[in-house]
Amino acid sequence: MLGSDNLRGAFYMMLAMAGFTINDACMKAVTQTIPLYQAIALRGAVTVAALVLIAHLNGGLRLRLPAGAGLMVGLRTLGEVASTVAFLTALMHMPLANLSAIMQSLPLALTLAAALVFREAVGWRRLTAIGVGFAGVLIVIRPGPEGFDIWALVGLAAVAAVVLRDLSIRRLPAAVPSVTVALYAAVAVTVFAFAMSATTPWQPIDPEAALLLAGASGFLVVGYLFAVIVMRIGDIGFISPFRYTALIWAIFLGWLVFGDFPDGWTLFGAALVIGSGVFTLTRERALARRAARTAKAPPPPPPLPHPH
Repeated sequence: MLGSDNLRGAFYMMLAMAGFTINDACMKAVTQTIPLYQAIALRGAVTVAALVLIAHLNGGLRLRLPAGAGLMVGLRTLGEVASTVAFLTALMHMPLANLSAIMQSLPLALTLAAALVFREAVGWRRLTAIGVGFAGVLIVIRPGPEGFDIWALVGLAAVAAVVLRDLSIRRLPAAVPSVTVALYAAVAVTVFAFAMSATTPWQPIDPEAALLLAGASGFLVVGYLFAVIVMRIGDIGFISPFRYTALIWAIFLGWLVFGDFPDGWTLFGAALVIGSGVFTLTRERALARRAARTAKAPPPPPPLPHPH
């Protein structure tokens, strides 16, 4: 029977995905009336203030990094800036569900990148699943004169940037608080957005845009918080597949808010991506359990002396 920690973890993962996706919908709506970098800068300012408050409530803000952690935090921050800009740029020009389907390839991309960068073992089953998943991505973006959308490539660039962000965290010392890492990233995104927004005139913020920006900031913080909490409880192998509920939210919000509903090919490609991702996560969980059992197994008895 599933433990309560696993059930709570699954619920928190779904809350995190809901927070991130509602934030995406708010940003897509607000960037229809104000420039992209202005929206990122204003959302970032609120997000940074919220993270500082959260850090204060959790024992104070610690910005000093241990020796050797600066490079990893820098790489993660670079990935955060690049992924934010690429994702929101693509989101301005693509249906929410289509971009979300592309982003669901992230666990597959992470598995492949970890194998290439860290030489982690990946068997033929997971390699096959990764190939099927990326075939699903190709179905979603449909490269060709009719179905291809250049903004889908920007979405793939966002996936690559998130891979950089998440791989860098694997070498980060456990002593670095999660809220500190998130704060560095949020500050970098905000500063970059303010700098870029200086190249275009700022637009006045009406009450509707202000409400959308406030909602985006609030739900982004919800996503951040529950994404951190979920990594500290339960079996991550059981909890991780629930990240795919983001696509359900994206389809629902895309239809409800923007009147977009993915066509059959997009749904089919998304199903391949999700199915491959769930298989990969399940396989990794099974291999981790097998390795744990092997490590706990008692050593074999010494060989009997050879009879003379």
